[in-house]
Amino acid sequence: MTLMESAPVKVRTCAGRGGHPRPSGQDGYTISEVVAHTGLTAHTLRWYERIGLMPHVDRTHTGQRRFTNRDLDWLGLVGKLRLTGMPVADMVRYAELVREGEHTFAEREELLTTHRANVRERIAELQSTLEVLDFKIDVYAEARRASERFDPV
Repeated sequence: MTLMESAPVKVRTCAGRGGHPRPSGQDGYTISEVVAHTGLTAHTLRWYERIGLMPHVDRTHTGQRRFTNRDLDWLGLVGKLRLTGMPVADMVRYAELVREGEHTFAEREELLTTHRANVRERIAELQSTLEVLDFKIDVYAEARRASERFDPV
């Protein structure tokens, strides 16, 4: 059983990064099609495979990688996890747990729950930072408007 077969991942990826539609392949996409769809580099895709984050990518009889729709779904999830700042080691651990099967649901849930708490903390930090930026922008905008009102031309 492959990672994708054992991973009931519900990620909508009708369009990749930048709104690109899925490649036109019949569930057998080349690395260049996946690169165009995801915005990832071929080097990154190969690295994901090497470290176990993107295991068991099918290959043609000549050794060329062929990615499936489930692979694209998995890459969509990995992209979301990257955006949240999840460490690569945690993503690899999550992938390992998925491959191990249903008996790892509790550990997967714990890993994602812990990460969600970290994401919420970071969002709160960013919100606070945004408030400081908004305040400073308002100060400068008001100062600029005041100087324009009293600037004899």
